[in-house]
Amino acid sequence: MERNNSTSLRRALTLLEAVAAATPTGGATLSELATIGGVHKSSASRLLAPLADNELVLVVDGRYVLGPRTIQFGQVYLEALDLRTVAHPVLRELMMAAGESVHLVVPDLPDVVYVDKIDGPGRVRMASTIGSRQPAHSTGVGRAYLAHAGESAVEAVIEHGLTARTERTITDPSAFRAELAAVRSRGYAVDDVENEPDIRCVAATIFDHTGAAVAALSISGLATRITPQRFDELGDLVVAAGRDISAGLGAPRSGKELT
Repeated sequence: MERNNSTSLRRALTLLEAVAAATPTGGATLSELATIGGVHKSSASRLLAPLADNELVLVVDGRYVLGPRTIQFGQVYLEALDLRTVAHPVLRELMMAAGESVHLVVPDLPDVVYVDKIDGPGRVRMASTIGSRQPAHSTGVGRAYLAHAGESAVEAVIEHGLTARTERTITDPSAFRAELAAVRSRGYAVDDVENEPDIRCVAATIFDHTGAAVAALSISGLATRITPQRFDELGDLVVAAGRDISAGLGAPRSGKELT
């Protein structure tokens, strides 16, 4: 496809992004926007004028902020979003890259519910099927979600009970909280044969347009294939996939999903 080389449009979009970034802190002046856009103030004013005419930006006390039309456009986009539709192409690419089965879950604490699954080449039999439920505390996807879900969600799961699913399941609340902290630190979660015998998973969080954790995805397979030596490699793959899905849901470009 031939690239659109409309310089004016690209500069206007750069200014619109700058206004969006500045809006939470009171907006940006014309001089500040001109500097960001790499244009003269007169050019910045000309580029911003049609955006203001269409209420995509407003001028409040000499500072540019996002206008009400952006809410309308954003609402239309969000209403058309469907997690499974956004995620499925990314899951398929992840399965091909990892060579293992992949899963997509949403929380229904104290469990997670599997809403999509693509089997890897080996078609390993696992308890996860679309529509099935598994405990959040013993699954990689559950821990990926809980690591960013907030204290009330974690406390609810602990109060329900950290039941042992295998001899390796973490059942001590302090150790469980420490594991969630480790998930936040390294960026991905691991189920190290803790939910099903002989199965390991590496998982990451999915965030929505507000930056809130709303789902998780994982790479899963036989423990003989997903060895601890592959955790970092598979972690990089699943975190990148999680970021792609989060971006499709309108997640902020910087924030929780990048930490």
